[in-house]
Amino acid sequence: MRIINLSDRSLETGWQSQLQNAIRDPKDLAETLCIDVEAIDSEFPLLVPEPFLNRMEVGNPRDPLLLQVLPVAAELLDRVGYSKDPVSEQSKDGIRGLIQKYRGRALIVATGTCAVNCRYCFRRHYPYHLARLSQEDWRALFRHLKQDSSISEVILSGGDPLMLNDRTLASVFESLNQIPQIKTIRVHTRLPVVIPSRVTKELLSMVETSQKKVVFVTHINHPNELDEALTFSLQTLRTGGATLLNQSVLLREVNDQADTLAELSRKLFAASVLPYYLHLLDPVQGAGHFNVEELRGKALINKISSELPGYLVPKLAREVAGAPAKKVLIG
Repeated sequence: MRIINLSDRSLETGWQSQLQNAIRDPKDLAETLCIDVEAIDSEFPLLVPEPFLNRMEVGNPRDPLLLQVLPVAAELLDRVGYSKDPVSEQSKDGIRGLIQKYRGRALIVATGTCAVNCRYCFRRHYPYHLARLSQEDWRALFRHLKQDSSISEVILSGGDPLMLNDRTLASVFESLNQIPQIKTIRVHTRLPVVIPSRVTKELLSMVETSQKKVVFVTHINHPNELDEALTFSLQTLRTGGATLLNQSVLLREVNDQADTLAELSRKLFAASVLPYYLHLLDPVQGAGHFNVEELRGKALINKISSELPGYLVPKLAREVAGAPAKKVLIG
């Protein structure tokens, strides 16, 4: 596998600093974007790193990237059918930090932190404090994975697994590489989307030297998220040997137009990423104002299917609690 030499401009340092300097106060967000913000008392705080903020349109309170992160009063409404555990993860017993919902796969809740707080997050109420992993928890987790011969793919999730520093993440990769039956390490992340410099030399080295197939599943909802820096980071990961897929969430007033979804697929492909899933909103408490009905979602997929080659059309899917797989509705 070819080793990449990164230029100084690219990806080496600074992502932790950008995270530390992220906007956490709605007043600062409003001042930066020259908009009015309605203050609400939310247990789910604002968190927006500057690289993501810089892709928002100044003076536009309906900017599609802003709507994904801005706390609004609609979050406080009680809605029938919405819960704090929409996909029944919190009731799972077993190994701390490990979720096994689907045959052959195991998901590790590697950390409870993210680099951005998306208001529609289906884990916005997840009890991360109860799933925080100690060194002994990690050892127990890897022992379990070694003993379960049915697991061929491990998914690193969270929070965002790339919130782990490179030294810790390298240790996780090393441990997974030593388990024979595991064939694929899948990383679900939004961190490079909001802070492209998170793709460091050390992260690339993990990809290039991994004995397992490495898949990154990014979370990009709108074409405006794909700027030059993110495209460069993604293409670098792909050149390093990673398979890149994207999953989006269908969000009202953000990406619920066919031309928006089509442009997103085209820009993803230009950045070496294939569209994978377009998820209907998980009914998590506080996110009901983002909901797009299933019939609307199907119509959008049918529309973009008439405009794009099949490999650029994501599968419209819904996660059903307790089901053996995601329910693919169309695609």
